[in-house]
Amino acid sequence: MRLKVVRLRQVVKQDLPVEFTGERLTSYGGLELVRRYFRVIGLHRRIRRAFRAHQLGGDYGCVHLVVLVVGLLVVGGRRLSQLRYVGSDPLFARLCGLARMPSDRTVVNWLKQFTRASLRALMGINSELLYDQMSAMDLRRLTIDVDGTVISTGNKVAWAMHGYNPHHPKDLSYYPLLAHWAETGQILRLKNRPGNVQDNKGAEDFLREMIDELRGRLGRSLILQFRMDAAFFRENLLKLFQRRRCLYAVKVPFCQWSGVKALIAAQRHWSTVEPQISCFESRLKLKFWELDLRVVVYRKRVHHRTHRNYQVDLFDPNDGYFEYSAVATNLELTAQSLWYFMAGRGAQEKTFAELKGEFALDAVPTNHYGANCAWLQLSILAHNLMRGFQLHSNLAPAKSRSRKRTYAFVLSSMKTLRFTFINRAARLVCISGYHRLRFSLNPPAQNLYTRVIERLVA
Repeated sequence: MRLKVVRLRQVVKQDLPVEFTGERLTSYGGLELVRRYFRVIGLHRRIRRAFRAHQLGGDYGCVHLVVLVVGLLVVGGRRLSQLRYVGSDPLFARLCGLARMPSDRTVVNWLKQFTRASLRALMGINSELLYDQMSAMDLRRLTIDVDGTVISTGNKVAWAMHGYNPHHPKDLSYYPLLAHWAETGQILRLKNRPGNVQDNKGAEDFLREMIDELRGRLGRSLILQFRMDAAFFRENLLKLFQRRRCLYAVKVPFCQWSGVKALIAAQRHWSTVEPQISCFESRLKLKFWELDLRVVVYRKRVHHRTHRNYQVDLFDPNDGYFEYSAVATNLELTAQSLWYFMAGRGAQEKTFAELKGEFALDAVPTNHYGANCAWLQLSILAHNLMRGFQLHSNLAPAKSRSRKRTYAFVLSSMKTLRFTFINRAARLVCISGYHRLRFSLNPPAQNLYTRVIERLVA
């Protein structure tokens, strides 16, 4: 049917009056599906059990306050002061199970009550959820990326130090250590640290506890393989992996004591990995560590002179400019497969970016160290819950595995989730004594909601 041009337009002659009424309208209709998911996995029960021995929460209760902060992060809040803008939303209040929202000062005071013991309880909630998810997936192998990330803070924040922030070297910062589960993009564990420490500070205890806990929950036959950069090339970590029978691939620093320079200088034949990448394999014997390591050295041709952070200034080859890297590993992979496997470490940067941009990992709500540590744990808990929601509701179909060992599922970003189903306006009505949630007619949204609801019921 052909339409007239005049029927494509409408006349707007005046401004609409703006009114605020007591109608039960919501901007976050998708929170009802998130609330159902929390009920399916028993989130409230897990929180209650974890904090049973800790006197936290006051009149509001620890369960409601944990869900409150998680809900704030899910809808896109980055500051506790933004609670005043979402507290009147009926679906947000329904998710939290509260008739009256606490003020931001109340939540800050609750966060400041966290101690080392209660922080471990909060970490345990995240670990328990992930272990149940791993058991349901019946995994035999886990790929874990370990790295740190910089969080800039204010000048009066406790335990914030001048550190290794390359973009803001004068800013005080935290430097948390994270263990990234490569198959799903979830965070297995986070340990906060002052900003003036190296990547490997506290990494041995961090890794040992995580390995023992994973093997204790999922069985001794579980294969763990770790990917790390050169900051983790340390004697204690390599020997820990040997004692725990873990697989690893660690970048080797180009220091004089490592001996990699001598290996490259003596090498005459390089095997081709890709048209611009070549490699060779050797043994690196570190007598002072009593270790004999398999090392694969790569060089990548670059078409420009040496710049800062390039390793081509180590040598002056006659056939061009190269960027060098070396990987120590006990994986039974070919040199070509190992190159792609180490390249998969880059996927964790995408996860870190989403944590900082969408779940306020880089926000510092207080000047109290314990409160800020609790905020970081709640941030990764919210991130892991939304990733688990996608996997549980079949919103993230499986994809074919690649040699890079990155995401095993087609996962949507949090921006996409908010646009498609969370930030959807609706009306909460009461008909014959029963509450109903009514949306405007939209076939794609209706199909999505129906599919998720059927999966949650099943």
